[in-house]
Order: sequence, then C-alpha cells, then structure tokens
Amino acid sequence: MKILIILPNWLGDAVMATPAIEALCEVYPEAELTLVGSYVSIEALKHHPKCVNSYVDETKKGGNRFANTYKFAIKIGKHDVAITFRNQLHSSLLLFWSGTPITTGRRSWHSRLLLSHSIKPSHPSHLVEQYRDIAQSLSPAPLSIKKLQLHLPPHRYSRPTLGINPGATYGSAKRWYPEKFAEVARAYSDRYDIVLFGGPNEVGMAKEIESRLENIKVTNLAGKTSIQELCSMVGGLDLFITNDSGPMHVAAAYQVPTVAIFGPTRYLETSQWMNEKSIIVRHEIKCSPCMKRECPLGHHECMKSITSEEVIVAVKTLI
Repeated sequence: MKILIILPNWLGDAVMATPAIEALCEVYPEAELTLVGSYVSIEALKHHPKCVNSYVDETKKGGNRFANTYKFAIKIGKHDVAITFRNQLHSSLLLFWSGTPITTGRRSWHSRLLLSHSIKPSHPSHLVEQYRDIAQSLSPAPLSIKKLQLHLPPHRYSRPTLGINPGATYGSAKRWYPEKFAEVARAYSDRYDIVLFGGPNEVGMAKEIESRLENIKVTNLAGKTSIQELCSMVGGLDLFITNDSGPMHVAAAYQVPTVAIFGPTRYLETSQWMNEKSIIVRHEIKCSPCMKRECPLGHHECMKSITSEEVIVAVKTLI
C-alpha cells in the first residue's frame, strides 16, 4: 500500500499528525509512506521506518506555482491513497495531479472539487482528533489514535536537565517574557542543569535569559541545533518549560514532564496530546483566544499577567 502524505508546515502541527499516520500504518502494515512537507516537518518525520520517500515542497520558489505543483505531482507519481493535512489549494492540486485514485483532505471548496473525500472534522476537538477524522476516510476500520510519536532517539544527558523554550515561531503573542523564564530557571537551578532552546530568530531572547542567570551553568542552544538535534535534545530532558510551540509537542512525543504557558491560542485544540505529566498555565481573559500573531489590543495581558511564581508552583506540582 503506497500512501502519499502531505504534512502540515509547522513543526508542532506535523508532530500532532503522527497519531493519524501511525494509525494508518496499523491498518496497512505493509504501508510505504511518501512524505511531502516543509523542510521543518520533513526533517522531523522522515525517520519513520515506513518512509520510503520524502520531499521538501519547494513549489513556491521561482516561476508559476501552479506549473511547479503540476511538475512536482508528476515527479511524485501515483499512489494507492493520499492525504493532505494542509487546507490549501496547491495541496489539493498536488494530490489530484498525482493521479492517485483515493484522496482526502479537510473540507473546503477546492477539496470538494479535487479530492475523492472532503472531510469536515468533528469540532470542537483537539487537532490530533481532527487529523484522525480526515485520515479515517482512507481506512475500512476505525482508526485508533495513540500518543504522539517521533522516530529519533532521545539525547542522554549526564545530569537531570531542565529545558527552557522562550520562543514561538508563530508570533510574539505566544511568547512569555525572558525575565520571567529566568526567574523560574533560577528557582530550580540547584536541582537541574539548564538548557535554553530557540530558533535563529529567538537567539536574542535566549541571550537575555542567559545574562540574567549569572553564576549559574547554562547551555544556550538557541539557533545552534538542527531540527533533528532539537527533537533529540528536547526528547531527553527531565523537565521542560515552554510556550505553546513546536518543541512543546516534541516534548509530548517523548513524554517529557512539561509546564506549558498559553495565552492567545486555543489550548483545548493544541495542548500537549496524551502527556500524563503536563500542566498548562493560562489566564481566562475576555479577548483570549484571539489567535493573532501579535496582540491586537497592544496590552498582551494573556501572557503578561502570568507570574513567574505561578509557573514555579506548577513545576513544583509536576515534580
């Protein structure tokens, strides 16, 4: 069974698609997976033991995207079944032009026209469950979704280690404050080694946290890890403190005890999936969840009002 899968672009969303992918592999144990996605999503998921081909989607680069998508579809070729976890016209076109007879995606005007199955997931529900609903149309049996799963071995630290992730690629509205992360890290620096994570655009925040932790040993990995290294390093942690972000879902895949700080996003939809040692810290505010990249009202109270003491207490409860 050759299965073509178009992954979500964001790291966290791609990780949240793994229970649906694993469920399909259980239904089709002879499955051969072809993965298509952003560089980030492919780097995280291409290590699946049933993945035989993986492609970074570069149809946006140069020339006409419709022509690029058609050529890309011909290159990928026909599969037995195909699914897109993106709600995007070019993803529907890619499946259509691949010649695959059975195709599915989230309901939209283009999926109705181009795909054999156009699915409206149950709502409200967690994004993992929504992805399961879309994948269900490819299975003759009910799909049973389990924990998030990545097929990269976790790093082995020599001492108990606390990871801090102050960034969130989606936008500044999802980010708690460096000085508050530093206060939490300092409170537990006698029990744990401290490791800072972050992407290339989050180096400044990590440096600010590091500067506030004088006389404390800190390993600052912000901007220094590949996606594979990030997954492995997060996966080996003893404790993780993070904003709602891709690394938060990576931690859930490895069942890392996590305190997640939520502000403008729908925590019921994108919280850690099936991580028994997970605590959410958030405040109920009238304007939240706004789902905006930046605070549209300029006050950022959903994150600003969360104190370092609240997170310190949440960590204490967790450990």
